[in-house]
Amino acid sequence: MATRKPAPPAYVCTECGWTTAKWVGRCGECQQWGTVQEQAAKTGILQRVTAQAPTADRAARPITQITTLDAPRRTSGVGEFDRVLGGGIVPGAAILLSGEPGVGKSTLLLEVAAQAARAGRRVLYASAEESQAQVRLRGERTGALHDELYLASETDLGTILGHIDEVQPQLVIVDSVQTVSSSLIDGAAGQPSQVREVASALIRVAKERGLPVILVGHVTKDGQVAGPRVLEHLVDVVCHFEGDRQTSLRFIRALKNRYGPTDEVGCFEMAGDGISEVPDPSGLFLSQGATEPGTCVAISLEGRRALPVEVQALTVPSTSPNPRRIVHGVDSSRVAMVLAILEKRARIPTGQLDVYVSTVGGVRFTEPAADLAIAVAVAGSIQQFSVPRSVAAVGELSLAGEIRPVTQAAQRRSEAARLGYERVVDDRSKSLRAALDDVRAHKPGLRAVPDLPPF
Repeated sequence: MATRKPAPPAYVCTECGWTTAKWVGRCGECQQWGTVQEQAAKTGILQRVTAQAPTADRAARPITQITTLDAPRRTSGVGEFDRVLGGGIVPGAAILLSGEPGVGKSTLLLEVAAQAARAGRRVLYASAEESQAQVRLRGERTGALHDELYLASETDLGTILGHIDEVQPQLVIVDSVQTVSSSLIDGAAGQPSQVREVASALIRVAKERGLPVILVGHVTKDGQVAGPRVLEHLVDVVCHFEGDRQTSLRFIRALKNRYGPTDEVGCFEMAGDGISEVPDPSGLFLSQGATEPGTCVAISLEGRRALPVEVQALTVPSTSPNPRRIVHGVDSSRVAMVLAILEKRARIPTGQLDVYVSTVGGVRFTEPAADLAIAVAVAGSIQQFSVPRSVAAVGELSLAGEIRPVTQAAQRRSEAARLGYERVVDDRSKSLRAALDDVRAHKPGLRAVPDLPPF
């Protein structure tokens, strides 16, 4: 039986469709260079998906007939974590927790695992970065030891799935998804194909068994979740754990949440014996001493929480032709804009001064609502007047010197009243000069800003 010779490859011009039996550099029809490419041979194989009838339990139903009683939330035992999740962990949910190295992700999740174990739920903690002995040492230090908390140190996906079948847990924590690899995919752990396969397999198990799974994810230099973008689309909840290494305060935020809001923030404090919740962090960002010139309290909004943040400013005469602007915890570009507004609209000279602006407690206060507090603090440092403890300032400054309203203004004022602030200087003062007058009016013995001619 004679064998059939394969057809010679055909070459086609991508511009005009001219074909030839051999490759040439220039098209014989349109005379263009580099447009002739090899045409793929037709195989004649067609793939077709066969329709399948769904089972009775998977049949489509009207949305009004679907109840949520089958998926009640379960508390994690950590109130601040539950706040961010929307009230607790939903069975079958896939949660991704990201954060910079050393911020405390493993410590937080070990505490979540211990609290769940104390509540009678079996937990499997699969650590792909630490050995069982290392996790046990951290558990002894933080008091996270319980018989229902199972530890496994594995980097192979198949072995982790085997542990799930053997232990039969009610909560699975994998630390981290970038260090686990599957034998079905070529490449080292952490590559996009590996991360996609590992996450897909764990999420599939979570959905089939109603088993909540918490995955730890690495971040890039820009603070984004490392790995393929599809990882964030696969999971149900994406949380980010952040904080300054120089301070003990930590925040957890929900960047995506299919089961709750994304405007909640959880507060924690790192200590030598582990991590603890901070249900009312109002006093963490205020100095404890007497009021000094160059300080002003603003009301920051972290998610749905209104927090008082003290902004401090220090101004000294500059000996350099280019005065320094050193900031910490605030936006440097907004500070530069506020200084220009003070110079132009309030006639307070700042061009020949070194200006240092910082927040208390290491918190970052970068929203526009900090503009007025920065302006009052800098003006107080230059003109040597102090703002009373009973006064707070909230407002965004325009280039014309007007005070613009900020988001959730009523909530900020109510929180200030709860904390004992008698007056909140905000957009009701209309302009920066009027706001400075209002601040001075609450301090006996201080004169108001004089009426100065415009430039």
